[in-house]
Amino acid sequence: MAEFSTPLSMGDLKLKNRVIMAPLTRSRATADRVPTPMMAEYYAQRASSGLIISEATVISEEANGYLNTPGLFTDAQTQGWKQVTEAVHAKDGLIVAQLWHVGRVSHPDLLEGETPVSASAVQQAGYVSLLRPKREYVVPRPLKISEIQAITEQYKQAAIRAKAAGFDGVELHAANGYLIDQFLQSKTNLREDEYGGSVENRARFLLEVVDALIEVWGAGRVGVHLAPRGDEHDMGDANPKETFGYVLEELGKRKIAFFFTREYLAEDSISDYMKQRSGGVPYIANMRLSREDAMDLLQSGQADAVSFGKAYIANPDLYERLLADAPLNELVLETMIGSQVAEGYIDYPTLEESSAEVTA
Repeated sequence: MAEFSTPLSMGDLKLKNRVIMAPLTRSRATADRVPTPMMAEYYAQRASSGLIISEATVISEEANGYLNTPGLFTDAQTQGWKQVTEAVHAKDGLIVAQLWHVGRVSHPDLLEGETPVSASAVQQAGYVSLLRPKREYVVPRPLKISEIQAITEQYKQAAIRAKAAGFDGVELHAANGYLIDQFLQSKTNLREDEYGGSVENRARFLLEVVDALIEVWGAGRVGVHLAPRGDEHDMGDANPKETFGYVLEELGKRKIAFFFTREYLAEDSISDYMKQRSGGVPYIANMRLSREDAMDLLQSGQADAVSFGKAYIANPDLYERLLADAPLNELVLETMIGSQVAEGYIDYPTLEESSAEVTA
């Protein structure tokens, strides 16, 4: 039976354990989306995890939907990430870059007045995250086929930069209602061309991008991030099992390194079904997992690895705490996003540091 400490091979990635740090937007990069030395320290603190998946990293300025999120489309950004990967590797860690285009989850105020793009002109309900004063999302502009191809090339160029920056691989962000997901799910894809309609057409963009990433990295260092519930950013699909089952079947044919699902455990969860359709692609489970949930998933073989998000923000030594069944630091929500200071970012104590304070 697999345990937290059991090593794992995911494609060409050799993990020392099965506890994964989930991608976590922290908005700590510079205004030009350059990773900072403080970010290098943050990731290095968490390098005891089996694998770190970086925070979502935009592939172009037009891909953004949030201030101060990092990018991988300039030389300065590449060099900034190189500091991060070197710091993680110095602690015997592994880190892959999560590549990101938000699509309609943006606003003209973040895009120099340009209209956000998507699969179709379907407006997202709600208000733009973190922009003040509050403003509603706008109706996005459907991408032309030539633009879809251009964005695929941007993903490829970002993957090339990720290699130059010293990452160990890449993960395609195809979840949470961002651009790839907007093409995949039927609620947001009303197209009538080769990128819309059937599940094969709606999945085309995702698979074309994966193929472009494989050209750069080889299949054994490419992962895909999926959200089959469609419970973020006003998403939805008429038949999630058909849609995501098809995607996993195709990813299985490509023998990618892993797939990751953001899906809480419930009777209607389909991640296990997706794993069955994948032909053996390693599966990383995520979302609201307790220690006991994670242990059960590993021991039963339902998941190959388990991932934690918010718990990793507050606990740089989360892997060690899970092994020891030790108490966790409490997350401070007020400092989670968007500050250029150490507070709430690199100052959460390890269990050893907390014990030393008590005995001092």
